Amino acid sequence: MKVMKFGGTSVGKPERMRQVSQLITKDTEPTIVVLSALSGTTNSLVEIGNSIASGDRDAARQQIEKLEAHYQAFIRDLVKSEKALAKAKAIVAEHFEFLTIILRISFSEALNKDILAQGELLSTKLFSVFLEENGIDHVLLPALEFMSIDSHDEPQVNSIKTRLGHLLQQHRDKTLFITQGYICRNARGEVDNLKRGGSDYSASLIAAAINASVCEIWTDIDGMHNNDPRVVKKTVPIEQLSFEEAAELAYFGAKILHPASIWPAQFYKVPVKLLNTMQPEAKGTLITEEAGSVGVKAIAAKDGIIAINIRSSRMLLAYGFLRKIFEVFEKYRTPIDMITTSEVAVSVTIDTAADLKAIVKELEPFGNVEVEDNHSIVSIVGNEIALTQDVLAKLFEALIPVPVRMVSYGGSRHNVSLLIPSSHKTQTLQLLNKGLFGLE
Repeated sequence: MKVMKFGGTSVGKPERMRQVSQLITKDTEPTIVVLSALSGTTNSLVEIGNSIASGDRDAARQQIEKLEAHYQAFIRDLVKSEKALAKAKAIVAEHFEFLTIILRISFSEALNKDILAQGELLSTKLFSVFLEENGIDHVLLPALEFMSIDSHDEPQVNSIKTRLGHLLQQHRDKTLFITQGYICRNARGEVDNLKRGGSDYSASLIAAAINASVCEIWTDIDGMHNNDPRVVKKTVPIEQLSFEEAAELAYFGAKILHPASIWPAQFYKVPVKLLNTMQPEAKGTLITEEAGSVGVKAIAAKDGIIAINIRSSRMLLAYGFLRKIFEVFEKYRTPIDMITTSEVAVSVTIDTAADLKAIVKELEPFGNVEVEDNHSIVSIVGNEIALTQDVLAKLFEALIPVPVRMVSYGGSRHNVSLLIPSSHKTQTLQLLNKGLFGLE
């Protein structure tokens, strides 16, 4: 059995849904299809929630009506028979009636999670109606019946495996299953989600739970590229990556893949393929235990980075100093991306300002604390690049015009990371594309 995940752009138009139906029925291997919400829907639902939270219910009503009109037009193009259209209209009416009812309910975070879940519920139900109209036998598996997270928002893999296994056993004669990405239930049994990009995470968790032959992630680009195609003119797809390389790229900014989606596949040794819905014949990128080759493969950039510098000649060499600093970040559940040390200072980077004031206040007793925002981390990733001759020479030769703030080298054999002002990100990616790949 395999898993096929399709993102919002892959199902965002009726013709795209029709194309997805062809892709999922191309072979006879039993398949679980994971769908995201239609493109733009989650953003609209976020706006609706924000309007309700701020008390602007008139704005929320207008946003709901606009989104409903989009879905009404969508289903009129998606299905043709009166019977299928009636079913699709009933589904849209049900979910938008819910969104209208919540205008009269006090806002809460739990309610907001219910709002955000509507996109995936709509896309899968409407796709199911389309498949039924076209005589494609399938089962709609509600993700809320098997996908769950614990009190720390971590997925409960064993529970997912057990519950999903029971559901599949109930339909032993079926070979095609449709389910929602992104949404789940939390430790309190409430509707929750796996955060932005969570449909990739859902697909990887499902693939791990069923020990899938492969987890296919279908998007609108032909695999992971060697650089950001939105910034650099000439990029090329990467044929093969190891799980370690893919994890580094996903974490440090490659938008095609959700960072958390690597570890379930890696732990359960499920190959991942990144494929293009619009160009299904393209090879895409294979992610497996084997790297395939040695050397630099790709560059990724992560924005919104904050650098924190703690300077203290008195305490730096004191026993336990670094541990005490790390404990502050641990207390506020704030991960550190990069760290460098000298005889009198420690510099770290974080990617969220949520608890920045509290963190700085607790760090001040250790020394003088300086905070710099508007930075980016640029990561150069490839198998064994820390051991590959001339990589550093080419890297720093290419970046002579760039003010590099920090360098992380040696912590991973597969990654060299640089901290730069975000204003220099485009220049940096372009210079590295030429210096490391010979592409302009």
